Amino acid sequence: MHIEEAISSRRAVKGYDPTFTLTREEKDALLATALYAPSAFNLQHVRLVEVSDPELRAQIREAGWGQAQMTDASMLVVICAQLDSWEKNATRVWDGAPAEVQSYMSGAIDNYYRNRPEVQRDETMRSCGLLAQTLMLAARGKGLDSCPMDGFDFDAVGKLINLPDNHVIGLMVAVGKKTLEPKPRVGKLPFDEVVIRDRF
Repeated sequence: MHIEEAISSRRAVKGYDPTFTLTREEKDALLATALYAPSAFNLQHVRLVEVSDPELRAQIREAGWGQAQMTDASMLVVICAQLDSWEKNATRVWDGAPAEVQSYMSGAIDNYYRNRPEVQRDETMRSCGLLAQTLMLAARGKGLDSCPMDGFDFDAVGKLINLPDNHVIGLMVAVGKKTLEPKPRVGKLPFDEVVIRDRF
């Protein structure tokens, strides 16, 4: 599927065929493609919890106010991020770059993030969003459907997946084969209202 078609045809699908399955290899291929999403300073904050256990999926659905896609979709991914990646991984993510680049990036990362918890969290959320969209477009490109979700009890889901203290959940994405056609697009604001030239 051409990228423009994938973008324009991607919709948040709520109904999935529970008999349609993706193999572990197919899931991993989608996740590997999603990992090409950009991240600030190449810090690769995002951690993907691909939930296959049916019992765990059912518990997540309870924490998600009964949303059927959490159990019926072929793949459910809880998109998380490591808040302190800037401190723990700055050297690792620039391994292989010239020494002067490594030195520069290490200092720049430290200057940007240290003692700035809001920036640390904001960057993880941006990274989660970029990766979620990349995953959904990768899925659409293969003729699959998806649904981004933040309608769930974040604390409860964090406990269910044993979320480490230095991580946060950004959102979830369900992927599978739709059984319901998405409703027509409505309420789109005018292009000239949402696109601003140079300044407000």
